[in-house]
Amino acid sequence: MMLSMDTGVSALEQYQQDINVIANNVANVNTVGYKESNVNFADTLSETIGSNAVSSNQVGTGVKIASITSNFSTNGELSGTGVQSDLAINGNGFFVVKDPTTGSTYLTQDGTFKEDANGYLINSSGMRLQGSAGDLQISAGSSSATVSGYSIATNGTITVDLSDGTTATAGQITLQNCSNPDALVKEGNNLYSTTTAAGSLTAAVNPGASGTGTIESGYLEMSNVDLASQLTDLITAQRAYEANSKVITTSDTMMQTLVNLKQG
Repeated sequence: MMLSMDTGVSALEQYQQDINVIANNVANVNTVGYKESNVNFADTLSETIGSNAVSSNQVGTGVKIASITSNFSTNGELSGTGVQSDLAINGNGFFVVKDPTTGSTYLTQDGTFKEDANGYLINSSGMRLQGSAGDLQISAGSSSATVSGYSIATNGTITVDLSDGTTATAGQITLQNCSNPDALVKEGNNLYSTTTAAGSLTAAVNPGASGTGTIESGYLEMSNVDLASQLTDLITAQRAYEANSKVITTSDTMMQTLVNLKQG
């Protein structure tokens, strides 16, 4: 088979994956805490067809995807919701949530939390938000009074207002970060699990400490997808796909010409 056909086929495969990534970004343009993904290409091993005193004569054999990275360096816009339990990280870091059934923990930048029947702050999957003392619960603690309201400070401190007019601290939200967030594994439902490549997790710290951002209660961090940029990338990928399709068609025509010569 002609090398150009192999090269064209490799490009079609890789640009199809590029379009898949762009499509996923566009689909998640309104997903809370979503970080857009970007495809990075690299050329494949070249074939040497000869050399001279100056240089080798090499023909490329196509393209491959070198990596698909998530853009954690840009934060999404903070959108006000007015819901006290909605939380946004204004800066770096991840919330830690724990599955109360399995005990598994995950990282997330989706701060859509609510109180369950027992006052625990949970996400949409029922996982509990973690703090310095474990599961965070909006409660009166040892007081006989009932909770009439609560507030969450920028440093993650949860203060409850009690029916007897006093206040109490119900818990402390903590954040974690890792040295290479691109290596985190997406588990769906806006959750990430850690890997060795992601680097060691930093110790859980209060928001605003050790390079982490602060907490904004009543806000959610929206997706950081730049829709205009994604649509431009989509057009570029489409044109590249079409051009490489033409390469395959041309190569096929040339091969057919050779077959006809042999038959003639």
